[in-house]
Amino acid sequence: MSGWISYNFAVLRVVPHVHIGAFIPVGIVLHARTTEFIAARVITDPSRLSPHMEGSDIELLCRYLQSCEAICAGDVSAGPIALAPPSERFHWLTAPRSDVIQSGPVHEGLCEDPATTLDELFFSLVSIG
Repeated sequence: MSGWISYNFAVLRVVPHVHIGAFIPVGIVLHARTTEFIAARVITDPSRLSPHMEGSDIELLCRYLQSCEAICAGDVSAGPIALAPPSERFHWLTAPRSDVIQSGPVHEGLCEDPATTLDELFFSLVSIG
């Protein structure tokens, strides 16, 4: 058994009606500072999102969710924030905002493999469609 790695994660959620505050979990962003790991796993399938987002531009929402993954991946096409260090990208993605895509509170934990933990959190906390 190798050493433990500390990590932070947050649930990415879609808030169809910001004024009501109800939300739908659509992804996870996970950051392990000591290994410089950052990744997001999100639902980007319009057929899974559309039943929960009536009256919304689903294609645009999917592009925004894909940009969260691209920012984590450091993809240049995602803009200047994608070029920032991993911890800055994580804090940018999890900063409080009153928008359709929001982050839940940041939680912490210990794991042996951040990528596996990201998948486990996604499957246990994101469960639409």
